[in-house]
This record gives sequence, C-alpha cells and structure tokens, in this order.
Amino acid sequence: MSDSRSGRTALLIIDMQQGLFNGPDKPHEGERVLANIRRLVNLAREVGAPIFAARHTGPQGTPIEPGSPLVQLLPELGIDAATDTIFDKTRPSCFLGTVLAERLAEVGAEELAIVGMKTEYCVDSTCRVAADLGFRTTLIGDAHTTTDTPVLLAEQIIRHHNRTLQGAFGAVVGTADFKF
Repeated sequence: MSDSRSGRTALLIIDMQQGLFNGPDKPHEGERVLANIRRLVNLAREVGAPIFAARHTGPQGTPIEPGSPLVQLLPELGIDAATDTIFDKTRPSCFLGTVLAERLAEVGAEELAIVGMKTEYCVDSTCRVAADLGFRTTLIGDAHTTTDTPVLLAEQIIRHHNRTLQGAFGAVVGTADFKF
C-alpha cells in the first residue's frame, strides 16, 4: 500500500454497471461486493485518492452501445462525474484503447487498487496489464466478483484468481486491510 512508498494510489472500479450487475446472471455475493466497493470509494474520498470507473461498451446498435442504460454505472457506487474519471472500454483490459494510463500519469498514480467485475475477464486482464506497465497493483480480494459458468462456480473462479494474481501481478488484500 502506498503509505510507505512514493506515488499515489488510485481506486479503479471495473464494469460495475447495470447490465452486468443486474443482468439475468447474478454476480456472486453481489451486494457484499458492492458494499465493499462503496466502502473503498468512501475511503478514497477521505484521503483524496483519485477514483476511476470503467464501463464496458460495445458497438453502436448493440445492447451495450455507449450511452445505453445497460452500461450506466450503479448509482449505489456514488461515483461523481464531476470529480471522478469515468471512461469507456471495449476490451477486457482497462488500458487498451482508453485514456486510463494517461489520466493515471496526470494524477501521479503509481499504484492501483482494483475492484469490480468480471473476475476472470476484465479484472484479470487489467491486473496483468497494469503490472506489465509498471504499476503496483492491489487486487481487493473481497471486492471483485463474477457469475457461475458451466465449468466453474463463481466462488471457485474468485478464489483461483485471488491466488493466481497474488505475487507476480501484485498484492491481494481484503477491504478491511487496505489503506490508500
């Protein structure tokens, strides 16, 4: 955590949007994850840490086209478009084809606290790419989620990624133990 290192820590919230969170396949422990993310948003605000929120969008004419109700962030997150950075992405990584790296540099962020959906897609990809780009990453292990698949239960996917992403791709800590 950044209290003993140089550079700021930013909170990165991935794809906590209407179409994923409130879709037909409910996220594993969604309300608990949402509460943990909300707690982190409040902590970030208390210390003045920058907050970034990614929305996954698709091409025009699809249900997740930019501006669609399905890509809108969950209002419960408390994201403020006037003070927080909201950006759209079309790929699993929050970095590819987005303004994220540039905006992180502008605010002097060298570490990311990563939360959101879906664990095995956008959360995983973003953790790996962030580490490759030289950011220190902390995956908040109880603040990301996914849905069951035909092969694995969501709980198994989350546990697997918490274990796999620990180490070479960054730290994994719980919400209660994270400090900006």
